Amino acid sequence: MDFLLSEEMRGVRFQLEWEKADVLLREWGIRSTLIVFGSARIPSPEQAQALTDAARTPEEIAYAELRSRQVPFYEAARAFGRIASLRGGALAPRDRWRDNVIATGGGPGVMEAANRGAIEAGAPSIGFNITLPTEQQPNPFTTPELTFRFHYFAMRKMHLAARARALVVFPGGFGTLDEMFELLTLMQTGKSAPLPVVLFNRDYWTRIISFEGLAEAGMVAPGDLKLFDFAESAEEVWSLLVARGVAEP
Repeated sequence: MDFLLSEEMRGVRFQLEWEKADVLLREWGIRSTLIVFGSARIPSPEQAQALTDAARTPEEIAYAELRSRQVPFYEAARAFGRIASLRGGALAPRDRWRDNVIATGGGPGVMEAANRGAIEAGAPSIGFNITLPTEQQPNPFTTPELTFRFHYFAMRKMHLAARARALVVFPGGFGTLDEMFELLTLMQTGKSAPLPVVLFNRDYWTRIISFEGLAEAGMVAPGDLKLFDFAESAEEVWSLLVARGVAEP
């Protein structure tokens, strides 16, 4: 174990993290995925209710109310996971291959919601989890054989992007922004093929990021703002993806 964990074996560890997930995904016939990003902090309806029931102090009540207002994001991600799985080709393989399989970072919040919707539809669901100091645990709605735990963020991101046919981004924080902008940058610079990208809830995204301001300041080209669309419902997300090339079976 000391040898495997040595500095000299770092490249081998990278290769092992890539190969293990790649082999299992191929065994399951996963040809393409729909990636869902979003905050791990957004609660399920059950979690929001538990917070409300337990709140006693003004601070706890205010926090519970904040989280309760975010439940619609969870429900929209859940609905999208179900819609995409039923209509996109993940439910039943064709010539052994499954397309548009829901894949997330495997954690709680929005990730859990999208995985939950896929599982409720009867489709497989992928979780690319990461080992963190806070010991993030895989959510219970990823298919066990398709639940991966990575040590390296870089390798995890490569797997998230490798089979991606589209990206759907729900409200989130630093981690969500990091993942979203990395993929947008790859497309902007021509390092990856263009993918449909949909940001859920225009009000949230335009409130925290001035996309138009970036273009007006000359920091991005006006055409770069066409790399993504906005949507307000799970159905609208799916319609936009279909319109931008994510074919229904």
